[in-house]
Amino acid sequence: MTDGISRITVLTNPMSGHGNAPHAAEKAVARFQERGVDVVQIVGRDAAHARVLVDEAVGRGTDALVVVGGDGVISLALQALARTDIPLGIVPAGTGNDHAREYRLPTGDPAAAADVILDGRTETVDLGLIRGADGAVTWFGTVAATGFDSLVSDRVNRMRWPHGRMRYNLAIVAELSRLRLLPFRLVLDGEREIIADLTLAAFGNTRSYGGGMLICPNADHGDGLLDITMVRTASRTKLIRLFPTVFKGTHIELDDVTTDRARTVTVESPGINAYADGDFACPLPVEISAVPAALQIRCPA
Repeated sequence: MTDGISRITVLTNPMSGHGNAPHAAEKAVARFQERGVDVVQIVGRDAAHARVLVDEAVGRGTDALVVVGGDGVISLALQALARTDIPLGIVPAGTGNDHAREYRLPTGDPAAAADVILDGRTETVDLGLIRGADGAVTWFGTVAATGFDSLVSDRVNRMRWPHGRMRYNLAIVAELSRLRLLPFRLVLDGEREIIADLTLAAFGNTRSYGGGMLICPNADHGDGLLDITMVRTASRTKLIRLFPTVFKGTHIELDDVTTDRARTVTVESPGINAYADGDFACPLPVEISAVPAALQIRCPA
């Protein structure tokens, strides 16, 4: 049973998972072909080229767009698939795999992930949408980050060495040494204003980011709302102690953490950038919204 899926387009990010994605794509494509599915493969030279190829594939029509890689290349696909009836299939092959975690997709087994795409069901889920001051829009599937997290990402993007997780760890240490509260202004649903000095504010369509950190542990990808997590501490010791609790989602019980929910939030903080699905989105100020039923995604039956 392939749920009417007879031809698919497979997008691979060759850099995902420290270069493991092409190997995963090979196994997934072999499984699709074994099961009689017609496969068109696309690999972009870079993100911009990949986006052009994805837009062309969506324009031509396909029964599903399958992404082999991590949250970054999934984010690229979301820009083309949002508000279309073409479902997203995921063969997880990244380092974080937060989309795969949210939708209970098998990791480390590309053939099993291919089987889920063919034998599973199509679920209609929400997406997040970031609108910048210049009107540019970015769709996201997991979490939008502002504050300490985005400063760490800024630093990671400026660093050329080392590679992989160690670069991220060094960036965290460097930003911890400069830890300070940041002036934020949030307006929830055009009505409630929150003016506060915060360490960070995160806006979740789903629960986790950064490879399993449950920053918004109660987020629901089908409720039409963003879960908002605000952390307020200028103490390095407290922030370091808070860090392990984020993997359990118990940080929201701490005094330095507050949560809220809204359909739309405007976010201002001078000199801070917004990141979503781990990638740069745009500088603040922004409007971040939950868009109900914006994506079709293939999930386990």
